[in-house]
Amino acid sequence: MNPSPDLRAALEAAEAAARVIRELYAKNIAVELKADKSPVTEADVRAERAIREVLAERTPDYGFHGEETGVSGRSDTVWLVDPIDGTKAFVREYPMFSTQIALWRDGQLVLGVSSAPLYGELAYAERGAGAWLNGRRLKVSGIATLEEAALSGGNLRTLASGPGWARYGEIVQRVSRIRGYGDFLHYHLLAGGKIDAVVESDVNILDIAALVTIVEEAGGCFTALDGAPVGLATTAVLATNGLLHATLRAALA
Repeated sequence: MNPSPDLRAALEAAEAAARVIRELYAKNIAVELKADKSPVTEADVRAERAIREVLAERTPDYGFHGEETGVSGRSDTVWLVDPIDGTKAFVREYPMFSTQIALWRDGQLVLGVSSAPLYGELAYAERGAGAWLNGRRLKVSGIATLEEAALSGGNLRTLASGPGWARYGEIVQRVSRIRGYGDFLHYHLLAGGKIDAVVESDVNILDIAALVTIVEEAGGCFTALDGAPVGLATTAVLATNGLLHATLRAALA
């Protein structure tokens, strides 16, 4: 793959964040609570600052929407950044967290970088150029029936509190395996053909924007839970290998 200047900038920014994260991991740093009760640490703030510095230098005309520093600049071409998606994992010192960097251009997600430096995975994709993990091209599975499929669910609180929970339970009874890998990992596994579908009902666009492009460029399908295209306000999602998408949409409807 020959990455574009935008993708090279995103990869450089992810590495800058990784250096901060490796420096501060397992150092018992202070944790504060934001207004929404989610945790934030010095590592979140410093990693986002490092990302922002790289992207501002490489793409000064683009907008920026960061988890910690908010929105600035233009809205038609904007970087979507979560410096540490999985801060609770970072704080509790297990490596299930990642840096998420995506580019939104004219109403479409056009590239994504998903960097999990302590877990040892770097996934990235760009429209029309495929999806890659640690230098290896990714491809979704060919599983076509629920009875053969492995499904991973995460952040299901809202789904569990509504009428969709019973329908999800029926799906759980049909699939071959049910797992809860969570955060970046189940999307990396989906894009690599290791599992076949992911359902989440409580996400922020910054959590999943990069992963949309990665899954789709690996041959999969990634939509809102109701089947609509993923947008900046999407909070519930269905991602599959593509072959299972219509079946799961119908089962969840």
